[in-house]
Amino acid sequence: MEHATELQAALHTIHLRSPDPLAMARFYSRAYGMSLDAVAGGYACCGPGRSVQISRGPAKQLGFAQFMLHSDAAWQALRQRVRVPAQAPLPAHCAEGGAGGAGAAVAWRDPDGNLIVFTAPGGGAAPGPDAGLPAAMLQHFALRTPQLPQMLAFYTGQLGLVLSDLVRDPEGRLRACFLRSDPLHHALALFLAPMACFDHLSFEVPDWACMKTWGDHMARLREPIVWGLGRHGPGNDVFFMVRDPDGNLVEISSEIEHCEPGRAVGEWPHEERTLNRWGPAISRG
Repeated sequence: MEHATELQAALHTIHLRSPDPLAMARFYSRAYGMSLDAVAGGYACCGPGRSVQISRGPAKQLGFAQFMLHSDAAWQALRQRVRVPAQAPLPAHCAEGGAGGAGAAVAWRDPDGNLIVFTAPGGGAAPGPDAGLPAAMLQHFALRTPQLPQMLAFYTGQLGLVLSDLVRDPEGRLRACFLRSDPLHHALALFLAPMACFDHLSFEVPDWACMKTWGDHMARLREPIVWGLGRHGPGNDVFFMVRDPDGNLVEISSEIEHCEPGRAVGEWPHEERTLNRWGPAISRG
């Protein structure tokens, strides 16, 4: 049996909509050690390995998610393998990759209308203030959707993400899935929910000691942890989450699974312990 091959891409930038973009930008800058710059239509926050942008719009909606390919070879392979032509204009503040020249970025909209961008390899997220904080790489994001099978088919069958794990309820209905773009367990998680919206973004840190430092940092800022400490079943990562001013969950995570080539798809029961093996979970549906 032929195994799916990862795209060899990593999440580079998350762009969120907000009715109060400045309040959101100030939160991300302060809480996650990032610079804050005004750009046309909104704000950009950057730090080592992490980039978050905010523009005006309804809360809990994704503006776009940008992935950057790891190499020229991976970029060329993406252009050859995707099954649908690029169908959406590039967002104004998408950082185009530097290695592909003209046309070094392409974009599609998923079945819920979320804009997903891929760029050729180039510079990482622009460095900015880190306030002496440990490394924290923007690593994955999650969406809620009322049409989970269609979203899964789009991301795997058309864009080429690889399914790592799925969650089914006792009736066999798909409730969640976790998709990877390189060996890290998931760059995107999808959760069945009544309405389409943004769920969370996650910063991956190197180890437990870094998680403690980030937790102490949140305490100094009086940003309460709303979920965690915990350990997810799919991905096996330890985590805690806070909420941004719009109510989006923001995760600090560590120890996420590194998947071997050809790893079999895992299947988990739809129960609280799947989402948090150590305690309570947040329900999406």
